[in-house]
Amino acid sequence: MTTHKYILCVFVFAAFTACAGEGFSVEKTERGVTVKLNGELFTDYLIGEENKPYLWPVIGPTGKAMTRAYPVKKIDGEQHDHPHHRSIYFGHEVANGSDTWHEKTTFLENPKLTHRLAKLGAIKHLEFKEVSATTDKAVIVASNAYMGFDGKKSFEDLRRLTFRVDGEARIIDYDIDFIATDGPLTFDDRKDAGFSVRVPTSMAVDTKLGGRIINSEGHTDAAAWGKRAKWCDYYGPVDGETLGIAILNHPSSFRYPTPWHVRTYGLFTANPFGVRSLDRNAEDGKITIPPGERIVLRHRIIFHKGDEKAAGIAAAFEKYAKEEFPAAKK
Repeated sequence: MTTHKYILCVFVFAAFTACAGEGFSVEKTERGVTVKLNGELFTDYLIGEENKPYLWPVIGPTGKAMTRAYPVKKIDGEQHDHPHHRSIYFGHEVANGSDTWHEKTTFLENPKLTHRLAKLGAIKHLEFKEVSATTDKAVIVASNAYMGFDGKKSFEDLRRLTFRVDGEARIIDYDIDFIATDGPLTFDDRKDAGFSVRVPTSMAVDTKLGGRIINSEGHTDAAAWGKRAKWCDYYGPVDGETLGIAILNHPSSFRYPTPWHVRTYGLFTANPFGVRSLDRNAEDGKITIPPGERIVLRHRIIFHKGDEKAAGIAAAFEKYAKEEFPAAKK
């Protein structure tokens, strides 16, 4: 090989190696899908573990884990309560009569609750319809079957996760279509339901290390529970830094603005299915979706530095609210 050809080959190889580590990449694994940013882990979308898919771990803008590890991993100093709070997940206590909010461990840990195992259902992964990545974003589209406590398929969901970066913030858009594929679909009015994040223990308000909750209407900490709001932010210390998680509720989402089942001990849930269960003065929010139709939840999660003001969450919501989505197909 001549000298100039050798130099050219070395240059091309070096350029390819540098580019290969930049931007987003995805990889299917036995456990689900791994999403990386610049060659480093962003998160894993995990399937086939317990009774629902979930994201864990989730790495924030400064390299710190932004959700609690338990029950996937036990870490000293973390809270070890509510094992069904698996990092980032969806579940509902009574959907067509079955419970996908809780899991076996929840009831096995308490002998007084073992009778509730009889109503436990599961969200079973069916297929990945898309797993892709470019420099700017990664996308996972997955379909799931909701299996009733009787072992029969009850309905399906189609979820689209889009991973991006905006400045110093890391973003996950998490959209879920619930489709009445197997007859009518009924969601009961329940407190324990919705799209959830379990925040790091150090961030929880109750640990009294500086954690705070604030929503778009100005309600803070315990006062934010049960209130409707366009967005809600949970921030606090994580390994010596003030970091935060904001969940934005898009105007096209079911029952926008959503009520928030957000707790000072660390649960952070957007729950449009909890109406009277979160506000005793409201009417029952039970809903039945006719066969073949659907409802859609749309949320944007922003993992950010500082509090909600430093991260510009109010402005981020205004930008998000202007984004348009195609009408849900029936």
